[in-house]
Amino acid sequence: MMNEECVIEVEGLWTRFGETVIHRDINLCVHRGEVLALVGGSGSGKTTLLRQMLGLEKPARGTVCLFCQALRSCGPDAMRQMHNRCGVLFQDGALFTALTVYDNVALPLRELGLLDEAVINSLVMVKLDLVEIAAADAEKFPAELSGGMVKRVALARAIALDPELLFLDEPTAGLDPERSESFVKLIKMLRSQLHLTVVMATHDLNSVVELSDRVAVLTDQRLVAVAPLKELIKLDDPFIRSFFLGERGRCALTGMENARLSA
Repeated sequence: MMNEECVIEVEGLWTRFGETVIHRDINLCVHRGEVLALVGGSGSGKTTLLRQMLGLEKPARGTVCLFCQALRSCGPDAMRQMHNRCGVLFQDGALFTALTVYDNVALPLRELGLLDEAVINSLVMVKLDLVEIAAADAEKFPAELSGGMVKRVALARAIALDPELLFLDEPTAGLDPERSESFVKLIKMLRSQLHLTVVMATHDLNSVVELSDRVAVLTDQRLVAVAPLKELIKLDDPFIRSFFLGERGRCALTGMENARLSA
């Protein structure tokens, strides 16, 4: 039975590539309005799980429901409508190198086939302004942008259709600490302004600490825990202890506590 409180509901999901099992009996509900962080070691299947939530890959077994609709029973038109309610930020930005910044952001709006170019122009410039990209940069090509600007343009494209649900795949990967911190603040601001539900696959502890309402931990083919960070770090699990209570994890958690005390 589908839970109406779940924007995404995963039940009994198994993922196999040949004889290799990636996910084993995954069950997960993403609540409306939350930021859920997916963490796990290399090869744990974070990105694969994101793709299955979007219907871009089919699990070997189990069910994924998006907006209370089972993806396995959706035809192309229904899937297209659901995808229009989602935004995706890929790990490397995935901008089209032959298109300008403006045209990259305009692309999903043009694909709708419902808007004239004047309306598209207004919407593109609004989205670029939201992610703090200057109008003067709209005619640049991706090769002319810094890594941080590529991420921001990709984020503008991801929110072009005013999605309800935003998927972020390693959103701060490749950014230096200053740009990473700035990008996290931007996502936090957009989440608040646009009332987004966010699913974020990341290995960046600072992003987890700053953004997540709950954290889902993938390890040893299973989802071993889904909980708020403060509850999660109390659990006696080897991966959780290593990831969150090692030197880097303690630094991130200490920063969170210091920020809370100074607020």
